[in-house]
Amino acid sequence: MIAHLEGTVSAVAPDGAVIDVGGVGLQVTCTPGTLAGLRLGERTRVATSLVVREDALSLYGFADSDERNTFELLQTASGVGPRLALAMLAVFSPDGLRRAVATEDLAALMKVPGIGRKGAQRIVLELAGRLGLPGDGTPAAAAVAPAAAASWRDQVRIGLVNLGWQAREADLAIAAVEPGLAGPDGESAQDIDVAVALRAALRVLGRP
Repeated sequence: MIAHLEGTVSAVAPDGAVIDVGGVGLQVTCTPGTLAGLRLGERTRVATSLVVREDALSLYGFADSDERNTFELLQTASGVGPRLALAMLAVFSPDGLRRAVATEDLAALMKVPGIGRKGAQRIVLELAGRLGLPGDGTPAAAAVAPAAAASWRDQVRIGLVNLGWQAREADLAIAAVEPGLAGPDGESAQDIDVAVALRAALRVLGRP
């Protein structure tokens, strides 16, 4: 198992990054929150999880070991693969997921794209008592959890700057897409999917 990577960030995309480790560029799929902490040309260290399939080896990167461990534990629930587990961590911090499962908050879990009521019930049933309670992760987990540390606007702005745009260009793109993301009833900032917002901003800036 590859437990972590330490190297230089050589590329950043909406769904992942390339980290140069000893001259080898490793593609790592990450949550938007984790990507927000990466800077082109700077050294970084990410906790990782290697997912092995018959036709592919996929490496997933996380801000800390608590997030990685939560990602791996989520996949022990029926119907939860790496993509869905990653989507859950794009919406919630590890402690947020622990809280939702511990309190059987199905409505919160259903905010994750791809999770319906039955899926949320199954996750609660299978992970209750195994995922733990809020605060059961690393002591600093709540303080550094990327999903809670920055608003969707901040994460999209950082992502666009990492991809080469100026801060002012990023702000204008965010302002342009926000009305279409909020929904007719004024969706709260926490309910806006960062990955969706980032893709919308990229379209405004002329990158498909």
